[in-house]
Amino acid sequence: MTATLSVGISNFGGWSGGDWRGVVDLAKVAEDAGLDRIILVDHVVMGRNTDAYAWGRFPTPPEAPWLEPLTMLSAMAMVTSRIRLSTGILIAPLRPAALLAKQVATLDVLSGGRVDLGVGVGWQKEEYDAQGLAFADRGLLLEETIAACRALWGELPASYQGKTVSFDDTFCSPQPVQPRLPVWFGGTLTDRMLRRVTELGDGWIPIMDATTDDVREGAARIAAAASRPIDVQSRATTVMGNDGKPDAVATIRGIPALLDAGVTDVTVYLAAFAPTLADSPAALKTLGAAFREVTA
Repeated sequence: MTATLSVGISNFGGWSGGDWRGVVDLAKVAEDAGLDRIILVDHVVMGRNTDAYAWGRFPTPPEAPWLEPLTMLSAMAMVTSRIRLSTGILIAPLRPAALLAKQVATLDVLSGGRVDLGVGVGWQKEEYDAQGLAFADRGLLLEETIAACRALWGELPASYQGKTVSFDDTFCSPQPVQPRLPVWFGGTLTDRMLRRVTELGDGWIPIMDATTDDVREGAARIAAAASRPIDVQSRATTVMGNDGKPDAVATIRGIPALLDAGVTDVTVYLAAFAPTLADSPAALKTLGAAFREVTA
């Protein structure tokens, strides 16, 4: 597999200064800078208990804006032609399977087959409560939602029978442009996650606090269990410069260690290197040039 570089762009909070059209236009800047993939993240609604977030301070207060990622990626598809469009992650169980299948297939058609769907279960119970879903069933909901999408994307008509979703002789058109739309599962690589990745998925997104050794071990387990190539996506460790600010070039120069661990796609988050939207074009150009240098 050829290594790729993804950039996470903030579709939430105050980083954009409210200029959401400017954030959409960044997709073209990222494409021109040679980056391979844009990643947007997901929350449908938020409860007050952001203190329950297990990976440090949650980046926004609960009332902050959080734009729906599939909608925003559709807008980004219209200003780009090459860069791939991804979620990292979309909380798939919060969306009815048939509706999710239609939304993602539509995005794949509009983008000419450039969608990578990163999915997971999320972490906040209130999101499930707001939709009348049992938080305890989130793993089953995830698996059956994606299995049902696979059926709807691959067959006309489609049938699927599960505990949480069932249908028979059902048409969902258009179907994706990609013969197999890539689905990447996010989370700790438990035995159950390993089955999800190797049976339903095409990639693994390690949990946010995973170390390089965790990623290496997980990539090896996936390679041993899978009958086909599976991508592994991991975030680059942000390196601080002598001025105490994140150093984009030094961060990219640390990527070979991740590639050696079995990572096929490395993610950087734009806001770390661009404090404002106006700083973003220069940061994207620096990231793209540095990545080409270390992977040449």
